[in-house]
Amino acid sequence: MRARAPWQRLSSCRKRTSMRRCGRNSRLVDLKIRMQLCIMFDVSKKDNIDRVWDIIEKVSVCMLTTQFVGGLRARPLEARPDRDAGLIFFVTDIHSAKEDEIEATPDVGLVFIDSNDKAYLSITGRACVVRDAEKTKAAWRKTDEVWWPGGPNDPDVCLLRIEPFTAELWDGPASAAVTAFEFAKARLTGEEPNLGENRKVTVKM
Repeated sequence: MRARAPWQRLSSCRKRTSMRRCGRNSRLVDLKIRMQLCIMFDVSKKDNIDRVWDIIEKVSVCMLTTQFVGGLRARPLEARPDRDAGLIFFVTDIHSAKEDEIEATPDVGLVFIDSNDKAYLSITGRACVVRDAEKTKAAWRKTDEVWWPGGPNDPDVCLLRIEPFTAELWDGPASAAVTAFEFAKARLTGEEPNLGENRKVTVKM
């Protein structure tokens, strides 16, 4: 076998070194792309969760659906959201039928509608009845005295605590959130913003 000249061995060595460097650079680029995608996903998820809480706080009144032996029952209630805790509270009467229904089957549904912003929000979660004086005082509003003149310490008052699991959000074409989202996307992609379709998002809470 004919020996290679020194300059040939040096050239081969340089090629292998260059290939190893290219391989490392390629892996670094892939890693950076994956990290950027993860960051974008996390930011997008946070924005969607913030949007859900914004609607809950703005709309306030929702339809709470519970289950009973004959099927489903819905009624309007005013939500008292605690964004930091990730919980939704309702001030209600301990003697109402929904307390019994929730104790029997705690899975519930909530629907919030922001007609001005064409936003529709459906939440599924787990409910429980709470008798806690401090939490009731924190959720209490002056208007509640119309129903319970005894105030938050009224023996008929209790709280419903909802732990949201999943939120489904439909943002209409005229909503400010969709407009901002589409223009931001257009700025990144160079494409025309799509302002004529609904945007549906499912968020794990």
